[in-house]
Parts: sequence; C-alpha cells; structure tokens
Amino acid sequence: MSNISGMAQQLQPETEAEIIYPESDGQPMADNTKQFRWIVTIKENLEILFAAIADVFVAGDLFWYPVRGSLHRQAPDVMVVFNRPKGDRGSYKQWEEENIPPQVVFEILSPGNTVTGMTKKLLFYQRYGVEEYYIYDPDTVELTGLLRSGNNVLEEIEQMNGWVSPRLGIRFELKEDTLEIYRPDNQRFLTPVELDQLREQERQRAEQALAQLAQEQQRYQALIERLRERGIDPEQL
Repeated sequence: MSNISGMAQQLQPETEAEIIYPESDGQPMADNTKQFRWIVTIKENLEILFAAIADVFVAGDLFWYPVRGSLHRQAPDVMVVFNRPKGDRGSYKQWEEENIPPQVVFEILSPGNTVTGMTKKLLFYQRYGVEEYYIYDPDTVELTGLLRSGNNVLEEIEQMNGWVSPRLGIRFELKEDTLEIYRPDNQRFLTPVELDQLREQERQRAEQALAQLAQEQQRYQALIERLRERGIDPEQL
C-alpha cells in the first residue's frame, strides 16, 4: 500500500511553485549588425526620453510572460510599459506587475524573420493588450504601425510618415534611405556613437567658451593696468 502511495505522489502534476520561467531561449538578440543597431538605438533613446519618469519601464529583448502558470511568451525587440517602475528584471512576469501589459512594442525585421513568426507575434500582441505595435524593416525602409482601435483590435495605421505615437509622443519620418525618429522636443533619435559625438562637441564648445572668457578677463586686466599707469583710478570711472 505504501508503494502505491509513493507512486501516486510521484505522478502528481507539477505545482505552480515548481514552474521555471526561462529568461533566455539561447537565440541571439539580433541576426545582423543593422538590426542590432536599430534595437539599441530605439531602446536607449526611449530610456533617455523617459529617464526622469520613475514609472516607465523600457526593455529590449526581454521575455514577457502574460499568464501565470503558462510558458506562453514573446520577447519584443523593444517594449515600453507605463505605470511600472524602472529596475532590472530577468523577465517581465505580468502577474507580478499589477497585471499591466506592455503598451508599446517594436520589432525590427531581419532576413531571418518569417511570415509565420511575425503572424504569431501579431496574434500574441493582439491577445494580450498591446496598444501600439511598430514593425520596421531597415533593409527596405518600410515602417508598419498598428494601433488598438475602439473595437479592441490592432488595426494598421494608414499613414506612418509623420505619425506621432499617442503613448510615446515620438514622431516617425520616413526618408529615402532610412527612418528618422524625433522626440517631442524635436530632437532626433541618435545612435550611441552619434550621442558620444554630440557630447564631445558640447565639451569642446564649453572649453572654447571658457577659453574665450579667460581671454576677455586678461584683456580687461590689461586695460585696468594701463589706466592705472596713466594715473587713472578705474573705480572712479
């Protein structure tokens, strides 16, 4: 009888506490340098845009598990979640985040993407509450946007050139050979290299301004000395 009891215990289904939610599937974040550069550029610029707002969480290539007890998941190239605190996470478990789904997701296409794979992502985002879904193909410079409608479905945005994201406030401009994204203050999204170049330019301008100020002070002191040599008190002028 004890043997039967032991076998029954071994055959009990896995409890929820024993479920492991993987944080990686062993697949690379991007298929090529162009795709990776776009993922990093969008993610980092969104981080900068919302840096001063404590309850906006931005992540790249992070597993999102919408349902407790299920391993059904997606890892958007970039996702933005409003009303959730910043901070490190191994994955985004929605039931631990006040059941708030990512409102905005981005996918950057590469030659490795398939119609089947992208369809699964669309159905996933449609089902679990994404409000804005943007898909960019850097090889063809094609941008597709979908917005959740009053019918609670993701519907394609007819005109993406000049489109402003309702949630993010950023503007998309399609040029002949690339996509440009602008912040609400009209500053263009820059790559990390461009951001560093801009920082260096600002540092050089600051140094030049300080050098000019030092020269003006030297000229002023020289003028004061000449006046004093002529018996003129500068303080009486």
